[in-house]
Amino acid sequence: MNVQTRYVSVPERLGLFGLAAGAAAVVWPAFTSATGLGAPCPLFTVTGVPCPFCGLTTASVALVHGDVAGAAAANPGVLALAVLAVSVVPLLALRAAGVLAAPRPIGAAARRWLGWSVALLAVASWVFQLNRLVLS
Repeated sequence: MNVQTRYVSVPERLGLFGLAAGAAAVVWPAFTSATGLGAPCPLFTVTGVPCPFCGLTTASVALVHGDVAGAAAANPGVLALAVLAVSVVPLLALRAAGVLAAPRPIGAAARRWLGWSVALLAVASWVFQLNRLVLS
């Protein structure tokens, strides 16, 4: 049996996504003011119902500009993404230097628990966005 090693774990991938979102958030205001283009949520635009990720662009821009309260008000999930983004850089550097071993796969029970946890966080985010954008 040929077992393939996973070099980057899911939390590390999310951290890398957070780094990319932070980099995009730095240039996004200049891009939107120069072009007049925005990034509306397709679900909210079509149905009036926000998705669990609504406000993530606004929150990312606020966070890279130091407005933690504004970021949390737009989408509190961005704070967890920022923690992952900050922690992934030294972690990947230590893995690349050989100080830390590659991540090991998690067991089925832990994967199931993690899946339910992510689903509950998505539902909580959706309730937050519904309250923020529809019910208020």
